[in-house]
Amino acid sequence: MNPHHSAAAPHPAVVARNPIAGDAEQYLTLSPQGAPSWTCDLKAATPFTSMREATRMALRLASADRAFGLPLRSATTAALH
Repeated sequence: MNPHHSAAAPHPAVVARNPIAGDAEQYLTLSPQGAPSWTCDLKAATPFTSMREATRMALRLASADRAFGLPLRSATTAALH
């Protein structure tokens, strides 16, 4: 089996937004009923199994939110600095 053709491992991601320049980044949380809300706590963010799923969710939100998918690994690193 060729390792270059194997299925890629999923990369966890979150949905994030930066509402106003200079403000802290906010992360999407989904209630059990699916209602979106925002938090500054990365640990409270709803994790998605892949960048694809996070991006799909970001595109489903209202355009005023201007959200985007963010790899969880990158978000964790940024939160530490």
